[in-house]
Amino acid sequence: MSSQIRTPQFSILDRSRTREGHPPAAALRDTVELARHAERLGYHRFWVSEHHGVPGVAGSAPTVLAAAVASATSAIRVGTGGVMLPNHRPLVVAEQFGVLESLFPGRIDMGLGRSVGFTGGIRKALGAEKDAAGDFEARLAELLGYFTGTQTAHPQVHARPAEGLAVPAFVLATGAGAEVAARAGLALVIGDFRDPAKVLAAVDGYRAAFRPSAMWPRPYVVISGTVAVAGSQEAARRLLVPEARALAYSRTHGVFPPLRPAPDGAGPADGGEGMSARERGFYEEALRGHVHGTEEQVAAALDELIRASAADEVLVTTSGYDRAALLESFERLARVAGLARRG
Repeated sequence: MSSQIRTPQFSILDRSRTREGHPPAAALRDTVELARHAERLGYHRFWVSEHHGVPGVAGSAPTVLAAAVASATSAIRVGTGGVMLPNHRPLVVAEQFGVLESLFPGRIDMGLGRSVGFTGGIRKALGAEKDAAGDFEARLAELLGYFTGTQTAHPQVHARPAEGLAVPAFVLATGAGAEVAARAGLALVIGDFRDPAKVLAAVDGYRAAFRPSAMWPRPYVVISGTVAVAGSQEAARRLLVPEARALAYSRTHGVFPPLRPAPDGAGPADGGEGMSARERGFYEEALRGHVHGTEEQVAAALDELIRASAADEVLVTTSGYDRAALLESFERLARVAGLARRG
C-alpha cells in the first residue's frame, strides 16, 4: 500500500497548548517556531486559536499571535482558527484583519467561529452571554460589509484600513454554522475526525445550500482534526495521551489543565493511571477515532476521509507535550501528503 496521498492542501492549526513545567510564554514561542517548521515542510496555512482564561492554552489574542507568526515566516498563509465573533465587535475585527492584510498582503486568512467563553465568569468579562452565538450571522454580515464598504448596521462608519481589501473568510462550524457558511458563500472548516458521519452530513448540506460569492465562487471544504504519525502505532498513540488526559481532567474537574508528559511506556492499554472510573471513561473516549499510526496507516485513513468528503484541504490540529515527537509527526505527515519542502 502506498504511504503517500495527495490532496490540494494540508495546513496546521496550533492552539498554543501550555505544558507542565513550562511558562505560558514558552507555548507562544513554540507556536511561532512550529510555524517556521511548517513553512519549511511545505504546509499551506498556519492558523492560531482563541481561548480565554484557560490554564492549558496561552493563545488568547489570535490576531496578535498571527502577526508574530507572519513576521517570523515569509510564504505560508497565516490566519485564525478562529476569532470568535460573539466575543468581539465586528468593526474591531475588521480593523485588526485590515492591519494584518496591509502588513502581510496576500498571506492572511480570517477564520471565524461562534463559540463563547468557557465559563460564566469569562463570558461576563468578555461581555458575551451564553446565547451570544445566536446573532453570529448578523455579526458576520456586518464584518464582511466593512471590507466591501456595504455594511448598513452603522451608517457612515468605515473600517480603516480594511475597506477595499480582500481577506479570505472561513467559518468554523458544525450543524447550524455550516448553514451560515453556505448562505454567506464562505469556506467551511469542519471536524473532527472522530465523528465522520456527522461531518459528512454537514458537508453535504453545506454544498447543497451554498450560494456563490465574490470571495468563494464555489464551496470550499476544510476537514479538521487530530493526526499523529510515528514509526509505530503505539508511538503515535503516545503522542495523543497528554491531550486525552487533559480533556478527561477538564470533564471531571471543570478546568482544562496544561499538558503533562505521557507516562513512560504508555501503550495501547495504559496512560490513564490514577483516574477515577468516570475520568478514565472520558480519557478512553478522548483517544478514540483520531487518525494515528505509521505513515502507511495514516495514508490509508486520510485517503478514506478525503474521498468520502471530497475535501479541498485538511487542517491538522494535533497538540502534544513532547515537542520533538510532535515535529516528527508533522514531518512524517508532510511526506504522506507529498508536500514540497521550501528552502
